[in-house]
Amino acid sequence: MDKRKRIALVAHDGKKKDILEWAKYNEPVLAQHDLWATGTTGKLIGESCPLLRITRLRSGPLSGDQQLGAMIASGELDMLVFFSDPLTAMPHDVDVKALVRLSTVYNIVMACNRATADFVITSPSFSQAYNPDHADFANSVMEEA
Repeated sequence: MDKRKRIALVAHDGKKKDILEWAKYNEPVLAQHDLWATGTTGKLIGESCPLLRITRLRSGPLSGDQQLGAMIASGELDMLVFFSDPLTAMPHDVDVKALVRLSTVYNIVMACNRATADFVITSPSFSQAYNPDHADFANSVMEEA
């Protein structure tokens, strides 16, 4: 993981205000990194944070979550900031669970709330190159087949 991180930003509707406030507060730091976001989240952050260059993907329910999952599996993301709304049922909940699973399997940083995102972005590891361990699941997958 390079000093310049590859970060995805996602928020459910009930948490868009939170991620927007977090992005505004951290705009100077985030501007030093490569950013992706799902549809509406990316639009809102892009309109409110002029320093940030965000590559917008599709809306979460329209496969944006799956686009992010593919990026994680391909080693194209270092961090996922996903402010999820635990009190609202989501029709694409399986996609959200898949992102959590992929983030765990590929050992990327995942922040699901503002407190965690604050701790991550202020960590010394955030501002320097970092080499996370990557589990080798090849033997596990082979044994199941």
